[in-house]
Amino acid sequence: MRIGEMVRRTGVSERLLRYYEEQGLLAPERLPSGYRVYREADVDAVRRIRALLTAGLPTAVIARVLPCVRDDGERLVPTCSTLVAQLRRERERITSVIEQLQVSRGMLDEVIDAAPQGVVG
Repeated sequence: MRIGEMVRRTGVSERLLRYYEEQGLLAPERLPSGYRVYREADVDAVRRIRALLTAGLPTAVIARVLPCVRDDGERLVPTCSTLVAQLRRERERITSVIEQLQVSRGMLDEVIDAAPQGVVG
């Protein structure tokens, strides 16, 4: 299928599909004319990419993870022995970022709470 059909099937813009290709996440076939031709498996790959992005993984990590997961109904299942350890490290990284954001939010709350009654904004 051509890129327009891929956009329609996945809901992902042409720009993002090209970006996924640049990042090594997708590898559509190229016709002599330069047009991209996607396979049915690419539709599933885009769904997995979107799920992993939503989980907070950067594309560099997704490039390593993608070949090591398969669909099992509505969830992704690891197929490589080292993948679970990688995902645990990513989970720890995300947890650390969340903790840092909570500290930042607390500091902002203190500043906001210290504002005089008449100050609004």
